[in-house]
Amino acid sequence: MTATSVPIIEGPTLGAGHLMEVEMDDTVQQHKYQLTEDQMPTAWYNIVPDLPSPPPPPLHPGRMDPVGPDDLAPLFPMDLIMQEVSQDRYIDIPGGVLDVYRQWRPSPLFRARRLEQALDTPARIYYKYEGVSPAGSHKTNTSVPQAYYNKKEGTTKLTTETGAGQWGTALSFACALYDLECEVWQVGASYDSKPYRRLMIEAFGGTVHRSPSDITAIGRELAKDPNNWSGSLGIAISEAVEVAASNENVRYALGSVLNHVLLHQTIIGEEALLQMEMAGDTPTLIVGCTGGGSNFAGLSFPFLREKMAGKINPRILAVEPASCPSLTKGVYAYDFGDTAGMTPLMKMHTLGHDFIPDPIHAGGLRYHGMAPLISHIYELGLMEAESVPQSECFAAAIQFARTEGIVPAPEPTHALAKAVEAALKAKETGEETVILTALCGHGHFDLAAYDSYLNGAMVDEQVSDERFAAALATLPQVNA
Repeated sequence: MTATSVPIIEGPTLGAGHLMEVEMDDTVQQHKYQLTEDQMPTAWYNIVPDLPSPPPPPLHPGRMDPVGPDDLAPLFPMDLIMQEVSQDRYIDIPGGVLDVYRQWRPSPLFRARRLEQALDTPARIYYKYEGVSPAGSHKTNTSVPQAYYNKKEGTTKLTTETGAGQWGTALSFACALYDLECEVWQVGASYDSKPYRRLMIEAFGGTVHRSPSDITAIGRELAKDPNNWSGSLGIAISEAVEVAASNENVRYALGSVLNHVLLHQTIIGEEALLQMEMAGDTPTLIVGCTGGGSNFAGLSFPFLREKMAGKINPRILAVEPASCPSLTKGVYAYDFGDTAGMTPLMKMHTLGHDFIPDPIHAGGLRYHGMAPLISHIYELGLMEAESVPQSECFAAAIQFARTEGIVPAPEPTHALAKAVEAALKAKETGEETVILTALCGHGHFDLAAYDSYLNGAMVDEQVSDERFAAALATLPQVNA
């Protein structure tokens, strides 16, 4: 055995130029755990039947009673509506969807040995890497089945919103597979700062509009207020819903938040369970970033099932941006999923549908509400939540890139920041710590954000309590 001395970035002082010498073992050590195609799960996991109590139902905004399938039919195909309200613990993945999944699934699980060495920590850090998909993120796990079910029902066009652009990319890719038109409203701040995301959507055949746009009545009205110019996911959703609801054979596709979207993402956690068994390890901390919640749910729900069954006992932590902290600063109440109030009312942790988040680089996390199912699980005390400022996230991202060789998308850097924090704590306490996170996408089209951080131009926006209160004051009134 020989050892080589190499310089690496030290601990939490990322980007500061501090170097240290560490001894690295140059023998081959397994750090990638890859399932075969035959081992890929063939069913999605629905957590609802396993919860101690059912989540509150969505309400019709006019009648104030639970919505039924007919209320959702103008927006979604019946197969997805049935998944939204399903009480089945497992739902089979159609063979046609599995065939497409096999292009990139099963996705790899890595042990971050070089990051562990850089932190000089006894903690073991694993990450499930979803950036291997054609769109470069986890979003294809749901865009493919959504396009599949829409094509099956006769839909000819899908409309949608996108924050950072990953969802728009994923849906345009899926629509191309099933010969569907795809029209995307991209949040204004993201449209301006991430032009290559727009170009990738267009390369897959999608049409992209900056939101708020002059294409829709809602967009034209909201654009009159200068405060709305940077856009938000809530505004973009309103625009996409308006077009879908007013055109025959056009349906709407959502990239997060709803039950069926979270359901499709659970293939991440089901694979990770098998891969952690391959590694001979059990996580003590499962940490994921949260905006709408699909990536976090996809990783954590299968592990939460095992935790509720008494087989494992990890801490499950959701991490959100400090400038858009729906779980840690929002209230648990019925609210609209969009800014204009066109969607059903959902019981969720919300900052108010009028809240316009600061234009942080993690555009996919700039949503005023958290998935109702995750909000319910949070209320049940089955998970925790914390928020972090973006500069802390990018500090962790730089260290991850320089040790693991992957430049992360801004969204999963929130989870990486807390993973680094937990690993450093394990160094102090000596407590056995096994960390599992989902690296939900790569940051190849987000390099302007890295430029901002590396050149000292990144700003951590401070959102006042008064600003949160102003948005929460407009919550719809719903009787208990």
